[in-house]
Amino acid sequence: MDGFFVIVEGKNDAKRLRKFLPENIPIAMTYGIPGQDRLTRLRWMARHRQVVVVTDADAAGRRIRRMLKDVFPDAWDIYTKPGFNGVEHTPTEYMEDRFRRLGILADPEAAEDYSSKG
Repeated sequence: MDGFFVIVEGKNDAKRLRKFLPENIPIAMTYGIPGQDRLTRLRWMARHRQVVVVTDADAAGRRIRRMLKDVFPDAWDIYTKPGFNGVEHTPTEYMEDRFRRLGILADPEAAEDYSSKG
């Protein structure tokens, strides 16, 4: 695998994640319920990367997640809470924590501990 590839529903979701994800992690959008052409393009874009699916906790988000899991059966899932009203409204701290738990983002406390041992 050559890094990570994040898939979200729309541009506002991508903007939210781009606030804290490094530039070397691509973020692609489904633009709603993806058609076959979009799924094929996402498959090509994600080649050799670990796919991470981040969708809303509503019916459309669940449907998109199922479609993506058919194309990317080994994809990792990051979920938001229904009360957050979608990825774009989920607190940044909550999303950062979810990415850290998967090892996609470094734990800042671990980095501080390591650098202080130097």
